[in-house]
Amino acid sequence: MSTTTNSTPPGATARTSLARTVTDVLQPRNALLAGMLGIGLAAAGDWTGLLWGFLGALCAGLIPAGYIEWERGRGTWGDRHVVDRTKRAPIFFVILGSIGAGSVVMVLGNAPAGILVAMLALWVMTIGLLAVNTVWKISVDSAVASAVVALLAVVHSPWWLAAYALSVAVCWSRVALGYHTVAQTVAGAALGAATTVAYAFGG
Repeated sequence: MSTTTNSTPPGATARTSLARTVTDVLQPRNALLAGMLGIGLAAAGDWTGLLWGFLGALCAGLIPAGYIEWERGRGTWGDRHVVDRTKRAPIFFVILGSIGAGSVVMVLGNAPAGILVAMLALWVMTIGLLAVNTVWKISVDSAVASAVVALLAVVHSPWWLAAYALSVAVCWSRVALGYHTVAQTVAGAALGAATTVAYAFGG
């Protein structure tokens, strides 16, 4: 009588499920929606900042996410992660164009300087991601998660740095799911944190 051996290590399924949940909940469009609303509120000092923040989130996160879903529907990519770095360039160009267009609207609409500078900082970060991606795969999810926390810490309070626990969780999930190596997530997080330099320079 033969028996079937389950080769899956105990707990591996639960670990993968948790990693999937973390990476989906904290994906760039969600992180940017929460982060840009917070940055817009700080920049304007009243509820109007939420509108500018939503515009920022729309251009930096929601439109690029929509583009990815559109390409998925066409069969270009299997999922939003686009694991093959050689196919990622169009996404970066969409992000750059979308952030650029949103920034123009902000300038014409006399948006608070803080939200506009945050947009430009994210634009600079995207240039960095695109440049690195031409030669080496880097984690965009880790970069965005790190950038959002770093920018919130600058515009609100250093206590926001405690939220880096969420950025670490994103890095862990990307490695656990096999999308990136530890080095690729650390590099992404470091580049995301560097947006504060661009923010300070722009401000």
